[in-house]
Amino acid sequence: MPRSANTPPRGRALVVIPTYNEIANLDAVVRRVLDLNADLDILVVDDSSPDGTGELADRLAAEESRVSVLHRAGKEGLGRAYLSGFHRAMVLGYPAVVELDADGSHPTASLPAMMDALEADPSLGVVIGSRWVPGGTVVDWSPFRQLLSRAGNTYARWMLSLPVRDSTAGYRAYRTSALDALPLRDVHSRGYCFQIDMTIRLHDAGFGISEFPIEFRERTAGTSKMNNAIVLEAMARVTVWGVERRLRAVLRRLRAVAPRLRSR
Repeated sequence: MPRSANTPPRGRALVVIPTYNEIANLDAVVRRVLDLNADLDILVVDDSSPDGTGELADRLAAEESRVSVLHRAGKEGLGRAYLSGFHRAMVLGYPAVVELDADGSHPTASLPAMMDALEADPSLGVVIGSRWVPGGTVVDWSPFRQLLSRAGNTYARWMLSLPVRDSTAGYRAYRTSALDALPLRDVHSRGYCFQIDMTIRLHDAGFGISEFPIEFRERTAGTSKMNNAIVLEAMARVTVWGVERRLRAVLRRLRAVAPRLRSR
């Protein structure tokens, strides 16, 4: 039987895998994580997939005690799915929580090294599996798509003053104590921009961010949820966030000099 939500964790991290219509990929991804023998537990967060992904997740959980499933009433977005997983990891006392896509694009073989990097440096809030640092690569993407991702990340880095080359990356290992220090109830991002939102919050809270080079592969089965509207929405939010941050910086400077101006 699947482990209940009240059972104490036995792994070093909870790997959260959000799913919506990923029946063609989920079994292989779950088994690759389990085959690492890296003391990791898995939580599949399914948004009532009409293709039977949730039922498949239940069968995997019934076969393997390290797998559990969280069923949600409907499709609420990637951000909400991960926040649900974060909450579960913190309630159960896991020291870390991992974001992992169900489509097979994230190299599970890199996960032990990412966990080692997180555990080795207490100042880190997150280790990001990065495509755009030296050593990182992307397989089976068109030159245009690579250019779009690089340009979007460069824009986010410049607009938000973030020391991160791949702030849109969805392959991450978080320290749960860092997540617990953030006002996660205020996170309303649902889609592509959720990763950028979390990066901003960790950086502003003073937590270290490390990027680990990975080989990212395009999915071979199923349908991508990414589209141009999602990308444009993310860039629009980055623009708004960037303008707000600059305005706040200007206001802080004005407040700092105001007493001196009044004293003249």
